[in-house]
Amino acid sequence: MSEKALPLDYYVNVSLSQDKMEAYIHFTDNDEDFSCSTAQLEELLSNNHIVLGINRDVLKQISSNLAHYLSDKTVVATGIAPQEGKDGYIEWLYDLDKKEKRPLEREDGTVDYKEVTSIHNVRKGQIIAKRIPAEDGTEGRAVTGETLFPRKGKEARFKLGKHVVTDPEQTAIYAAIDGVVVKTDRDKINVFPIYEVNGDVDFNVGNISFVGTVVIRGNVHPGFSIKAAGDIRVTGGVEAAELEAEGSIEISAGILGQNKGLVKAGKNVKSSFIQDGIVEAGEDIIVSQSIMHSMLRAGRTVVCQGTKGLIVGGTIQAGDKVVARTIGNSMSTATNIEVGVVPELRNRLIQLRSHIRSQMENLDKTEKALTLLDQMAAAGQLTPERLGMRIKLGHTKKQVQDELGLIKEEIFQIEKSLEDISLATVMVGSMIYSGTKIVIGRYTRFVKDTVSRVCFKIENGDIVMSASF
Repeated sequence: MSEKALPLDYYVNVSLSQDKMEAYIHFTDNDEDFSCSTAQLEELLSNNHIVLGINRDVLKQISSNLAHYLSDKTVVATGIAPQEGKDGYIEWLYDLDKKEKRPLEREDGTVDYKEVTSIHNVRKGQIIAKRIPAEDGTEGRAVTGETLFPRKGKEARFKLGKHVVTDPEQTAIYAAIDGVVVKTDRDKINVFPIYEVNGDVDFNVGNISFVGTVVIRGNVHPGFSIKAAGDIRVTGGVEAAELEAEGSIEISAGILGQNKGLVKAGKNVKSSFIQDGIVEAGEDIIVSQSIMHSMLRAGRTVVCQGTKGLIVGGTIQAGDKVVARTIGNSMSTATNIEVGVVPELRNRLIQLRSHIRSQMENLDKTEKALTLLDQMAAAGQLTPERLGMRIKLGHTKKQVQDELGLIKEEIFQIEKSLEDISLATVMVGSMIYSGTKIVIGRYTRFVKDTVSRVCFKIENGDIVMSASF
């Protein structure tokens, strides 16, 4: 350093990055007579509590070639970054989340459903999935010597349904019976056997109620019902019948509802046409030809985009989107299209809020009982019977707290979906006629003139119409 009496920190400023992973030297006074040694720079860093990752080679270069470093900040110390923990995950031996194919439409307008649904068959005792545990991270160190703690990995959890078991260590899921692996609502994993009818569902067969997947290689006659915990596949048609599945429903030849039957699926409904039908789907309703004078409710989308792709009459409700080639007709038949509202979710929200109140009351009672037992334990008055009760109540408290956490998360997700209608749309590939009513959330718009290739959505608190394609 020069012979001037000014201290080194008059000429040199030491600073840290926000995460304390880097220390910098910056010269604040460009005095031509100024110089400094490596030892002086090390002492300056020490005085500023920089104790880790000091690059002494850089300090030597600075002291030997000071002019080169006068204008910019120079990194002189680097900490050790923490290694974040890895989340655990479920490794599936079956691709249960694979997006289902859309029906293949032939040139004549018919639909081939053969390759739509994949059935994952398993044998009893066969492994279905493995749980890969979370990994802890590695601590880091700041240049000041402070410990930098990593984020811990989050453990994955199995969601067990019917006919599946785990090993004692909860490391894998196994099939408890021969059957098909099916993921139902809330991503529960089940194994169901398949029930097949090689013909029509009529008086020779009767109603069907089955804890698995049902395949009908024929038609479903009026007045009969099929209930399945898995999927339902019908190679023929469905006429004024009731079909209910927790999974998806596929109907190759179409639905003639006569305003009597009901087709209800926890996931998707796929059909070539729907006439005078009542159809509900937790996710999507996909129709290749026409939807006429029917009542449809879909949690996500209703799609009608085949050769005709016609929706006329009735009411179509979808949580996210309705897509069709043509909506309405030249006779201005009243046709209602509603998106952005899922009535089932509102009902589920009411149920969850009622349940959470009940569970909170249970938790309060459990905590009061535990407090009393804790006081007795502190006074040395806890008998073996009360000790057992204390352990049992502690287990009950944890179960209720875990369930409350899941309920609150589901309530949050439902409220979020009900509030967000910004992505709700109605898309028309060809024509939409007067007589059609468009409802998005709480907003309504009547179509007064026939228009082509348009999209309806919410902008600035109003339903606007723009080019669809």
